[in-house]
Amino acid sequence: MFIEGMEEEEILIVDDTPANLEVLFDCLDDAGFEVVVAKDGESALQKVEKEQPDLILLDVMMPGIDGFETCRRLKANPDSKDIPVIFMTALSDAADKIAGLSLGAVDYITKPFQQEEVLARVKVHLQLRKEIKQRTAAEAELAKLNQKLEKWVSERTAQLKQTIEQLQDAQLQQLVQKEKMSSIGQLVATVAHEINNPLSFISGNLTHAELYIKDLIAHLQLYQDKFPTPGAEIADHAEDIDLEFLMEDLCQLISSMKKGTDRIVQISVSLRNFSRADTKNKVAADIHEGIDTTLMILKHRLKARKNIPEIEIVKEYGELPLVECYPGQLNQVFMNILANAIDVFDEDSIGRDGTKRKANHNIITICTEVNCEHVTIKIKDNGPGMSSEVIQQIFDYLFTTKPAGKGTGLGLSISRQIVEEKHGGKLTVISAPGQGAEFAIALPLNC
Repeated sequence: MFIEGMEEEEILIVDDTPANLEVLFDCLDDAGFEVVVAKDGESALQKVEKEQPDLILLDVMMPGIDGFETCRRLKANPDSKDIPVIFMTALSDAADKIAGLSLGAVDYITKPFQQEEVLARVKVHLQLRKEIKQRTAAEAELAKLNQKLEKWVSERTAQLKQTIEQLQDAQLQQLVQKEKMSSIGQLVATVAHEINNPLSFISGNLTHAELYIKDLIAHLQLYQDKFPTPGAEIADHAEDIDLEFLMEDLCQLISSMKKGTDRIVQISVSLRNFSRADTKNKVAADIHEGIDTTLMILKHRLKARKNIPEIEIVKEYGELPLVECYPGQLNQVFMNILANAIDVFDEDSIGRDGTKRKANHNIITICTEVNCEHVTIKIKDNGPGMSSEVIQQIFDYLFTTKPAGKGTGLGLSISRQIVEEKHGGKLTVISAPGQGAEFAIALPLNC
């Protein structure tokens, strides 16, 4: 009787005796099995080749090829070697049984048949075959999983190795960059210090020179008032040297020289402040002074140049307390962000025609504010902005949107490291195409 919902198992009976075939067929059919019969070994092999049964009941003594040879051929075929074979025989000799089992048979049934024994042995070996199939399938699946796992481990190991190599390279690059910046900072500080003395000498003497020249001009004008007719020779010489212009322009010349020296003094002070070496511990520093120092150094890049309009700086400074920080490192962060904004304006201006350049008003707005927990510095430009893909990578090591040779891809990566790792703060960016970009630096207070 076949149970609905269960797959019907097929059994091949191979026997040349019709009475045996009938008994076995009825017994197995009543038990719910699908039964196929063959009367000799050759036809049995042909049936197996067309459709494989789940179990074979194989008579030993048959015309043509006997059961032993049929079993040997079944087991020699890779497609049928795993089908369980139960020999049916009237032979009781142990040697015959051993011969059959050595060929690959799984059991023996002795004639005359006992139906209960036949069903029991068939069910046992079908269950064993099912379990073997399940175990084989599980082992195959496990082998696949192991293969996938080995492949995944191999890939992850390669990725980890590559990541470690990249990290080591990044650390080396950052170390080189740090040493480079340290060397440049020392050089700048030395140059600023070395020009300080002669600069002070020039600046101080210009003040005295201005007073002396004013006194000389006043004295000369007194001569002109007292002796309006000095003689032809003096009058000719005064005309040759354009005395009136000389007296007027000399004071302006001295004034311009004083402005120039004042500018050099400002640059010297800015360079010293910007490049000052940080101590091992944080110090209280004026954030606005650091920003202004950086802007002073970048002033030449803010002016209008060929095909590049002027960049306006808008300061919206709040009332900030002194912040415990590493001033030199923060100055480097300000420099990186501001220089990037200027680079963006330069590249955008080069791609515009003259009319659009004149109409475009480049602005960098610097806003500072404080709350109970943080000091925030926002540096915003009204440039072309960035796509979401660029924003996701903007702080990545060696990522740059600049042409080859114009960017290292280290500036913003190092800036985030300085802000977040060195100061426990946060460096973020908000941008969209056509909306400019805003970098926000949040520094914790009392940390």
